[in-house]
Amino acid sequence: MIIIDLLISVVVITVLQLLGMVIFGLITPFNDLEELKKGNTAVGLAFGGKFLGTAIILGVAAYTNTSILHMALWFLVGYLCLLFTYFIFDWVTPGLKLSDHLQKGNVAIGVLLAFVYIGIGFAVSSLII
Repeated sequence: MIIIDLLISVVVITVLQLLGMVIFGLITPFNDLEELKKGNTAVGLAFGGKFLGTAIILGVAAYTNTSILHMALWFLVGYLCLLFTYFIFDWVTPGLKLSDHLQKGNVAIGVLLAFVYIGIGFAVSSLII
């Protein structure tokens, strides 16, 4: 029975992580995967930060909840905070169109966004506990 519960949890976690990345891909005006194929390091860094920020929230949600439903709900709350971070950060930097800089390969913006996503992932995770 424990193995079945573990397998179900792994499947749910994997689906939520992938769904989170698909949704993140939809908020950028360019295709993340196409930019990665081109070798765009800035997009790779930002995408990796999104992935890690999402994984942090999902990991804490899984660790602190015994129910898959509660885990998914807390992940949704944390994930929405992570999504809003992109829009808020874009809003508070009006002279800096983040998506344009990422698409042009501005590595400094990619690094900055990666750390913003990871930092928000940690910060939001503290709310889940």
